[in-house]
Amino acid sequence: MNSGWIILDKDSGLFSRSAAARVARIFGVKKFGHIGTLDPMASGVLPVALGHATKMIPFLEDKSTEKEYLFSCVFGAETDSLDITGTEINRNDVIPAVSDIQRVISAMHGSVLQTPPAFSAVHINGRRAYEIARKGDVPDIPPRQINIYALELLSVQDGVYNFRVVCSRGTYVRAIARDIAHACGAYATVNMIRRIKTNGFEIKNAVKLDFLENLVNNGGDFKEFLKPIDTGLGGIPVLNLADKFAVLYRHGGFINVGCDDGLRRVYVGDEFIGIGDVQNGVLQPKRTI
Repeated sequence: MNSGWIILDKDSGLFSRSAAARVARIFGVKKFGHIGTLDPMASGVLPVALGHATKMIPFLEDKSTEKEYLFSCVFGAETDSLDITGTEINRNDVIPAVSDIQRVISAMHGSVLQTPPAFSAVHINGRRAYEIARKGDVPDIPPRQINIYALELLSVQDGVYNFRVVCSRGTYVRAIARDIAHACGAYATVNMIRRIKTNGFEIKNAVKLDFLENLVNNGGDFKEFLKPIDTGLGGIPVLNLADKFAVLYRHGGFINVGCDDGLRRVYVGDEFIGIGDVQNGVLQPKRTI
């Protein structure tokens, strides 16, 4: 079975799950997953896990790594989805001055409260917010704490305002544009979102879906784009086991290793065999490969 990571550059217009499923079909894999759902209109980095790499998703999602996006918006109107795929619900003639935008975004750094968009996957009493919104109701979504590490206005071209943001997991880029506009007494609609970094995966290492499909259809070696199962886990310390202990580990056995407590990437030689957790000097398997 092909196992590993494909760093996909998802095109706008595709659902994340659908894009990941197409990658899985290319590699002939039934078990797959991905990290960090992108809105259908958004493009950019979508790490897709194939086969045994799906076991690593929780360890990558738990990492408090930064996400980086480029996005653009136009001022003057707001839609129910906060982007160009939605229906207009608010409009005025206020176009903020660049100086006002700069003042607002300078105050949006650090730990801030953000209310997710109505069309989002946030759970409200057991239902997704977008399920409520699609029925014409307004979901009651409480604000939540996020972190914005960097936010800057890059340029203004033909009425389109281009931004860059580095933020924590759980941040909605559409809501950032909304909040900038509201703070300026205006409305905004996002017309582009592109993720260029997430959980340590970067756009420079990403590959387009069409390229992969064309490659396999023409008999090319697509496996060179399949990254190892332990990709992205560099923040977890390494623990090497002798062969006899590796067998025990793979069968769920506990091993006295006498090192500091915490998660470990477990190897036998150069072979990655899973993630273990050391407690009181004893290695306990959490995921095995």
